[in-house]
Amino acid sequence: MMPTGGIPYLDADIYVEIDSAEGTEPTRSWFEDVARDVLKAEGVTPPYEVSVILTSEEVVHSMNRQYRNVDAPTDVIAFYTEEHGPNADLFVLPDDGVRRLGDIVISYPQAVEQARGEGHSVDKELSLLITHGLLHLLGYDHEAPEDAPRMRGREAVLMEEFKGRHYH
Repeated sequence: MMPTGGIPYLDADIYVEIDSAEGTEPTRSWFEDVARDVLKAEGVTPPYEVSVILTSEEVVHSMNRQYRNVDAPTDVIAFYTEEHGPNADLFVLPDDGVRRLGDIVISYPQAVEQARGEGHSVDKELSLLITHGLLHLLGYDHEAPEDAPRMRGREAVLMEEFKGRHYH
C-alpha cells in the first residue's frame, strides 16, 4: 500500500532515545520489542509511529510541572498526538495513513527505584511503564475511578503475556 503521493512508508517506526548514562539501561531494540508487542496486542497495525524516551528524573519532573501543572517527580508521561488526546487540536498531521501515536517519556532513575521498592527487576518495571504509556496513547485512562479498572486490568493481562519474554 502506498500513501497519497506515491512515497512508500515504513511499516512501524518506533523511535527510542536513551538519554541516560547509568550504564544499566536495556538496549534500544529491547524497548522497540516491548512497544511492538503492546501495540500488536492492542490491535494496532502498521503503519504507525511512536517515540519512547528514557531520561533523567529531573527532565521528567520538569515536564510534569510544565505540561501537567504537577510539581512532582513521576515515572512516565505520555504525550498524545491522536484525536482522543487532551491537546490533539494542537497538532496538524499529514493525511498519509500513518498513525502517529505520540511520545512516552520515562524516568529511568524512578523506574529503578520503583523496581527496588516492588522487589522485581528493572526490566519488569520498564515493561510496565512502556505498557502504561502506550495504553494512555491508545485512549485508556485511570484518572476517573470508573476508568481505572479497565486500564489496570489490561496492564495486568499484558504484563502476564510479557513475563519470560521481556522480563523475569
